[in-house]
Amino acid sequence: MPSYLSPGVYVEEVASGSRPIEGVGTSVAAFVGLAPTGPLNEPTLVTNWSQYVAEFGEFTDGYYLAHSVYGFFNNGGSAAYVVRVGGVTGGVSGSAGNAPAHAPAGLTGGAAPAALLPGEAKELGSFKVSAIAPGESGAISVEVADPEGEGPADRFRLVVKDGEKPVETFDVSAKKGSRTYVVTQVKERSKLIAVAEAAPAAQLVRPENQTVALPAPSASSAPVPAAAPASAPTGEVEHVGVREYVGDSADRTGFGGLEAVDEVSMVAVPDLMAAYQRGAIDLESVKAVQLALIAHCELMGDRLAIIDPPPGLNARQVQVWRQETAGYDSKYAALYFPWIKVFDPASSQTRMVPPSGHVAGIWARNDSERGVHKAPANEVVRGAVDLEMQITRGEQDLLNPLGINCIRAFPGRGIRIWGARTLSSDPAWRYLNVRRYFNYLEESILTGTQWVVFEPNDQALWARIRRNISAFLVTEWRSGALFGATPDDAYYVKCDAETNPPESVDLGRVICEIGVSPVKPAEFVIFRLAQFSSGAGELEE
Repeated sequence: MPSYLSPGVYVEEVASGSRPIEGVGTSVAAFVGLAPTGPLNEPTLVTNWSQYVAEFGEFTDGYYLAHSVYGFFNNGGSAAYVVRVGGVTGGVSGSAGNAPAHAPAGLTGGAAPAALLPGEAKELGSFKVSAIAPGESGAISVEVADPEGEGPADRFRLVVKDGEKPVETFDVSAKKGSRTYVVTQVKERSKLIAVAEAAPAAQLVRPENQTVALPAPSASSAPVPAAAPASAPTGEVEHVGVREYVGDSADRTGFGGLEAVDEVSMVAVPDLMAAYQRGAIDLESVKAVQLALIAHCELMGDRLAIIDPPPGLNARQVQVWRQETAGYDSKYAALYFPWIKVFDPASSQTRMVPPSGHVAGIWARNDSERGVHKAPANEVVRGAVDLEMQITRGEQDLLNPLGINCIRAFPGRGIRIWGARTLSSDPAWRYLNVRRYFNYLEESILTGTQWVVFEPNDQALWARIRRNISAFLVTEWRSGALFGATPDDAYYVKCDAETNPPESVDLGRVICEIGVSPVKPAEFVIFRLAQFSSGAGELEE
């Protein structure tokens, strides 16, 4: 309380008893895949197609990340995080010999090691290092030292010295796939040295602490690429396996890199099927990656996985695949079939692409135009010129109960999403809009009630909690997101002495029970028609 020491009129500012809860965003997608350029294993926000091209390059022949991101923005998406888990050995669209200067080496043993540029290479444990530019003093050396603080055994500090003066410092890792992998970090950031693996099959280990002097490159030196194995692909995006997609949450690689991004509400991995098409992985590996994607979404609890089926399947085959191979049962995943045909600017022809990117854009468009409570179905797929196969009503009768959301072409109405189910066997979580709406409610209430922490745990606090959450839910009911003729029919909020007994209060807990009645989609619309004769139903007096 303020102290008043002399007579007068005083004005005080006081905080309102109401702390409004604002709805969180539900339309941010994440794509994990392959691109010719851009940061590796680092979730990068892009808000339009031009920004994606500037960061990750144009369409790449045979792969689907660029097409999926393009389809996302074309269908109404506004923001996406892109996690690049691979590069190209031969440049954009398979044009050999046109690789970007900073395209990284592959993440698996089948790709060539990184190039060593001018200057005599020196051994540095499992790696080679060379100078690519002279220093001011003419003498370049590299020192390997311990990193600051504790960390994994593969981490170390690389210090580049010009004479005795440190000019570049890198905290790096000897682990392939890590976002701080020494080869990638030096290639992207250093102006003085280049680092490569000593041999394609070398066991990579952290180099011993040492200092290595590097001969300065001559002015006439040309780039000297490290020898590639005979089987190294040319003009193809390098193979990325299950391990690279799944990643490591500690190193922020693969799906693990998305754990730090709270805004994401949907995740897709379109290039998984590109690897399957080329025979780089089998269906069991596809299943392993998709299971890891679903596990990531279940762990986070605020996002859904958009699953692509293998290409080239008919309705019966996708039914068998869903039942026998991909027996997923999750309320945090949705499956769409079939693939869609789009125009490919890279080849000026049409091509089949997995539907996940376009679907993510439709989810975002639906949220913006109608709200997350509305099922994202009966929506046109923008950019789709045809489908891999035409699905009949009889075929959808078999697929819909399995949670396979069909994409169908309707004469005069275009190509549309014609399903809105999750992959859950639980009827309570059958519909996509219900699961996504609960994600929205939970995240909104969680974010909007942070002020409660450390407040006095008494009846006054409970009343404020009830008032704030009820104010948020009544707004949701008025917008049509909750089912019921009155607010009492649509939701309830209970936070009182019954939910917070003395023993719970003594443990520092505040328990608030919330119940809502979400709207369900009108999936089956039935009109009952009958003939009647005029006057046949009149009663005689």
